Amino acid sequence: MKYLLIATFSLLCTSAFFAQNIKVEGVIKDSIGEPLEFANIIATQLSTGEIESYAITNYEGRYKLNLPVNNSYLLRVSFIGYETIEESVIIAEDAQDLNKDFVLNSQASELDGVEIVYEMPVVVKGDTIVYNADSFNRGDERKLGDVMKNLPGIEVNDDGEIQVEGKTVSKVMVEGKDFFDGDSKLATKNIPADAVDKVQVLRNYNEVDQMRGLGNDQDNVAINIKLKEGKKSFWFGEVTAGAGLIDDSEEGGYLVHPKLFYYSEKYSINVITDFNNIGEVPFTFRDYFNFTGGFRNFNRGGGTRFEISESDLGFAVAQNNRANEIDTKFLAANFSWNTSPSLDISGFGILSDNRTNFVTNSVRQFIATGATETTTSEEDQQNQLGMVKLSAVYKPSTRLQIDYDVLGKLSQQEEDGVTLSQSIINGNNSIEEQKQNTPYSVNQNMNAYYTLDDKNIFAGQAQLLLQNEDPFYQAIQDAVPFRGVFTEL
Repeated sequence: MKYLLIATFSLLCTSAFFAQNIKVEGVIKDSIGEPLEFANIIATQLSTGEIESYAITNYEGRYKLNLPVNNSYLLRVSFIGYETIEESVIIAEDAQDLNKDFVLNSQASELDGVEIVYEMPVVVKGDTIVYNADSFNRGDERKLGDVMKNLPGIEVNDDGEIQVEGKTVSKVMVEGKDFFDGDSKLATKNIPADAVDKVQVLRNYNEVDQMRGLGNDQDNVAINIKLKEGKKSFWFGEVTAGAGLIDDSEEGGYLVHPKLFYYSEKYSINVITDFNNIGEVPFTFRDYFNFTGGFRNFNRGGGTRFEISESDLGFAVAQNNRANEIDTKFLAANFSWNTSPSLDISGFGILSDNRTNFVTNSVRQFIATGATETTTSEEDQQNQLGMVKLSAVYKPSTRLQIDYDVLGKLSQQEEDGVTLSQSIINGNNSIEEQKQNTPYSVNQNMNAYYTLDDKNIFAGQAQLLLQNEDPFYQAIQDAVPFRGVFTEL
């Protein structure tokens, strides 16, 4: 009987879960009954205008949407050269799966001598999905990340990491050029939304044409941002600034965040700066790993990354309300130069200076004896990091490709801490700690790919790594440890 009850409960939970959504499916045809392949159908909530679901028809003109119950939706059906249809539907709480067919009428291509131009919200071209950003924008978007969140099938988390249909995006490009080594966080949090025209999702992506299809490319996704015409061959940017009191205290807070961008067919320049003392850290450990692990290898673009394991990460860097005080200075610049049809040169430089103050108070009470121990710890940290990378891609022919990267890093880390404890057993105790480290490294990497014929591809790799660390640790305690522990019975 016990197992029967468990099985029944699971069945009821499962049924209740699936009852939250219904399927809306059907066929989209033209006026003579021919199915329209690649037609778009988008369902938006009538109350908020947010996109709930979307679909693209197959070769039979069929589509399928999954919509939550107890809501009202606007269905928008579109296809190039045809009139757009909009129809509202109400999905009641007890609604069943719904079948809806649509017929699109041809649209006149010219009206009073003016050509009508219509862009599809979503276009699928082989392994590439192209989103027209303006078709999904609501008008309140500020950064690329806001635009991405509007696009069906794309998710952006708080760290700026992008996922497409559950797969993590490995590289972000702008006009086909890497944006700070393809880092998604710097892209989503800094590229202005009003500069974005198209978002291209590149599935089965591999940077090396010769290696495409030879690895596990099916898990590799990249994104390329196409800019609006007014943003090409033109300097653009923005400045964010603010000042005030921090948490209603008398201490003043500030934020200065200027950005500058330039894109043309041959050149691209990106400059990002951030100065603040309100707890926002623009360069975290996740970003550090992304940049230090970004060297090319035989499987690059195939879902495999070459990670460099070093202890030059510095000390922990807190964010927002996780520290008593954080003062951040950040400067980053990125460039690319298409010197000729066969040679591309790119690189970036990053300077970061974080000063952090931690204060921790704790009270420990021992139940058996009733004794109480209070501890106060204060730490001052300073993390300074400089990072420079230069990359070159040489393609003299379709058969040969040579890649070269050099990455240099230098950091200086200091931490001073004081821990004060007071208890009846041990009395007053003070420990002063000092940590220092000044690591540096220079890493060079070269890859060569040569295609002999359809069945034979040769690849070679060479790497040279130079690194050094100089750690220092000192602790001073004013009381003798374990006093009273080793005594005569």
